[in-house]
Amino acid sequence: PEQAANASTIAAVSVQRRLPTRAAVIAIATAMQESKLRNLDHGDRDSLGLFQQRPSQGWGTAAQVQDAHYASGLFYNHLVKVPSWQTRPLTEVAQAVQRSGFPEAYAKHEAEATTLAEGLTGDRSGAITCRLDPPTSPRSAKDIAAALRAEFGVRPSVTGGNVEVGTETARGARAVAAWSVAHAEQHGSRSVSVAGRTWTSGRTDAATTWTTDASTGSGARRVVIVPGS
Repeated sequence: PEQAANASTIAAVSVQRRLPTRAAVIAIATAMQESKLRNLDHGDRDSLGLFQQRPSQGWGTAAQVQDAHYASGLFYNHLVKVPSWQTRPLTEVAQAVQRSGFPEAYAKHEAEATTLAEGLTGDRSGAITCRLDPPTSPRSAKDIAAALRAEFGVRPSVTGGNVEVGTETARGARAVAAWSVAHAEQHGSRSVSVAGRTWTSGRTDAATTWTTDASTGSGARRVVIVPGS
């Protein structure tokens, strides 16, 4: 769940910036190589965070590069300046940003990063599921809404104790829904609904599927998140 949440934040920043899925593929593959998608508080010399960015090399403060949203945004800032980044081999583009001592290492993560990115950016519907234990300290609806504002730049509302998010596109709604599932352990969310389908947290096989559920009233561009209680 920790790695899934970090991958979903990387993808969310690409969606917020209206970047193509390829950007999230490159960023997720890079973070898989640099940190195994863990927000590390250590690394080679002063390298830190998901992308092992170095404060001494101008990437930001130690606190900033360990903020997944900030670090992802900074990665994309550099990515889009790489000539022909959308069509060049992934490992070349990642290396142009990272300047790693192992420039070919990123390529081995491309297939898995593509699968993750397609599910987390909303290209594929219902691709993200997870079995989870009951939450011990669930977040409030207001906390979840605040996190969504920060990650996607959307304007969630809290209605009847649930979080509701409207998006400009169906793809954006699917991305918000995928992010919400990926963060369900962290937030203690009980269920996530979009386009008439619902994922419900739990340890059973039911948590590995999205079921048809017209009762939520969630449309193709509307996500409903039910916090834990």
